[in-house]
Amino acid sequence: MKERRVIISGGGTGGHLYPALVLGRKLRDMDPGLALTFVGGGREAEREIMAREAVRYVPMRIEGLKGRGRRAFKAAALLPGAFLRSLVLLVRLRPRLVVGVGGYSSGPIVLLAAWAAVPTLILEQNVRPGFTNRLLIRWVKKAAVAFAASLPYFRGKGVHLGNPVRPEFAALPPKVRSDGLSLLVFGGSQGSRVLNRAVTAALPRLAQVRERLTIVHQTGPADLDGVRAAYADQGFDRAEVAAFFHDMPARFGAADLILCRAGATSCAELIAARKAAILVPFALAADDHQAVNAAALRDAGGAEVILEGDLAADHLAGMILDFLARPARITALENGLAPLRKDAAADDIARLCLELMRGC
Repeated sequence: MKERRVIISGGGTGGHLYPALVLGRKLRDMDPGLALTFVGGGREAEREIMAREAVRYVPMRIEGLKGRGRRAFKAAALLPGAFLRSLVLLVRLRPRLVVGVGGYSSGPIVLLAAWAAVPTLILEQNVRPGFTNRLLIRWVKKAAVAFAASLPYFRGKGVHLGNPVRPEFAALPPKVRSDGLSLLVFGGSQGSRVLNRAVTAALPRLAQVRERLTIVHQTGPADLDGVRAAYADQGFDRAEVAAFFHDMPARFGAADLILCRAGATSCAELIAARKAAILVPFALAADDHQAVNAAALRDAGGAEVILEGDLAADHLAGMILDFLARPARITALENGLAPLRKDAAADDIARLCLELMRGC
């Protein structure tokens, strides 16, 4: 029997990689005979994640075009090589399906596959589609979207199935409340200098409740030492500060409140885990997509939002103190997320993949 091969392409950040890995695992569960190949952008963090997952991974030398100023010329110069590498992969692997999970590295191989009449599917995790997926819409067979509000962008090809996140998030039980507040702070795999500075600036205003406040803070590698020093200076001896946490589902489970960016996967994990959050959208995100994501959660009654321009230390500290004083606000936000959950997202997208492969 001829081996059935699938390529899952995309990456650059954990926000694209983790949905790809979750989908890959689900596909293998449903059809153990599938041979999966992941194609990504080749960043060091991406290589580390894929090596840890022990999957077949092919890095692609490619960079994003949008919003890069003069660097866009370098990125454009890499495109012919990326298309050639993609063509070689398609000829060698002869996949039955190519899935793009977003990010610039998915563009060449998904486009070439569509032109070669290989079934193609793209995943869109944001409310507003990213640049690559907007270019691919015309050519692909189907698009699985995380938010119903995305459907009008996809010209009848969109299916609202949710965003596949690690099942550990959806399996988290409700947090048992105490008279304290456990706050998880993170800014993505590389951290966020904006969040790091805002939180450390707010610490003197939170000193009055430090015994009731437990803070777990993922800083990214660049700011680790400075953030640790700030907590020590302010007497927050119980704060746990690290460059990166590999056990993020467990960190979600222990948290009452989460302060983070509004990337697609972060939002999906908040929804799956039903965790109250203060979202600070990245102001320079392409097409301001993080602000649109954050608004979707806020409008559902599932999150508070602070724009970067409003992220003053007094404002942030005041919000945290209010959540500590009124824990019912946390419960209200958790309940607001319930209608946004799509617990079977990975299963439904995997079934769509298998359906697209039939008859090929």
